Amino acid sequence: MKPVLILGGSGQAGSGAAAVLRRWHPALPLTIAGRDLGRAQRVADELGTATAVTIDLQRSDLGLPAGDGYSAVVATVWDAHLHGLRFAQDRGLPYLSISSGLLEIAPEVVASAQRASAAPVVVASHFCAGVLVPATVNLAREFERIDTIRIGALLDESDVGGPAGLADLERWSAASPAGLVRRDGVFRWVNGPDADVSVSSLDGTVVPGQRIGILDVPSLALATGAPNVSFDFAVGESAGRRGGGGPSLEVRIDLEGEGAGGAHLSRTHYLVHPEGQRPLTALGLALSIERLLGLRGEPVSPGIHTPEALLDPAYVADRLKDIGAEFVAAQRP
Repeated sequence: MKPVLILGGSGQAGSGAAAVLRRWHPALPLTIAGRDLGRAQRVADELGTATAVTIDLQRSDLGLPAGDGYSAVVATVWDAHLHGLRFAQDRGLPYLSISSGLLEIAPEVVASAQRASAAPVVVASHFCAGVLVPATVNLAREFERIDTIRIGALLDESDVGGPAGLADLERWSAASPAGLVRRDGVFRWVNGPDADVSVSSLDGTVVPGQRIGILDVPSLALATGAPNVSFDFAVGESAGRRGGGGPSLEVRIDLEGEGAGGAHLSRTHYLVHPEGQRPLTALGLALSIERLLGLRGEPVSPGIHTPEALLDPAYVADRLKDIGAEFVAAQRP
């Protein structure tokens, strides 16, 4: 197999995903692409069976030698010109991106639709590269009908990611200061007081947050049929750091609906990881890459896809536990 080209492969998300893929598939060749060749080479050397290259996202050929061949293109950094996508389409290669916000995916979706037969494209600019959606769908299997999904993600203020992650957060906030929700089956924008929320930490601490516009909202709504979906996001001190440890990630998942026999059913779970968001983002990326390459499951057809459309929810839940994440059932106040 030809190598997977990981744009931004020396950053936190790219190098983390590469490390996961190396554990799962020791012989899979990888190409770590970045602006700093020395940094990319260090990541490649640590991985083994990997090479390092420099890229120029201002160029349609990415600044890569014409003869180099790849099995897929993965964009873990913001590609304003969509040169990575065009590079993949021109060569019939699967493509995955995680840095286009809810509004920014429009050009990406149009470009993918115009050349839908070229190759599969995965739009994974969800929270933690889309791993949360199938994990939530797996929890929802207990229900006969889902009426409400409320997500509350608490990111530690010391765990907002590297420079690329920070730039993404700032750009997304500027582009879409309003939050997206689904209410009574209708997608709506909310802002001002309607977007001000509180996110409850695992230890009961309440952190001020915002209702945000993120791809998880339509993905969860359409995957489960839930007419009411929201995603709340807060940055502050996590329970892990308050307890004297490192910054942890905590995602509260509230589900309401109907269980067996038509009885009302409500469940609250926390998805937590003691090492913060990076392991989950790396896992989300690796799961979609594995699927795109046909290393697990049936070949992915050309067209536009989202992670939850490709990934088995039970498999995702198992992989989350493998990397040290935990699902904690909680009682509602």
